[in-house]
Amino acid sequence: QVLLVESGGGLVQAGGSLTLSCAVSGLTFSSTAMGWFRQAPGKEREFVAAISRSGSSSYYADSVKGRFSISRDFAKYTVHLQMINLRPEDTAVYYCAAALNSGNYYYTPRSQYEYKYWGQGTQVTVSS
Repeated sequence: QVLLVESGGGLVQAGGSLTLSCAVSGLTFSSTAMGWFRQAPGKEREFVAAISRSGSSSYYADSVKGRFSISRDFAKYTVHLQMINLRPEDTAVYYCAAALNSGNYYYTPRSQYEYKYWGQGTQVTVSS
């Protein structure tokens, strides 16, 4: 019954911006830390960003720090990933994920093994 649906992916030129959205249903949104991962062809899935259940804490991979921002909208049960100054190396399928454990208000899981539910992914392509 848990469903995570990403949207907002597409083609953008280097230096451009995109905002991804993840609509969440079937779980207690306010009790669940959320994250974004990405996977490029031939590469492992890698952590991008996480936000605690309360929205009070966030954590970013070094590769996106200062360029990406994760947020959550409790009224709409939605998680966003705002991406600016995109680079070709950001090209990947981006996945939204919901954590296994509730954690505390500041828990920001960074391993894929700390997540239980995953969206279908949305393609982000950054051209030169």
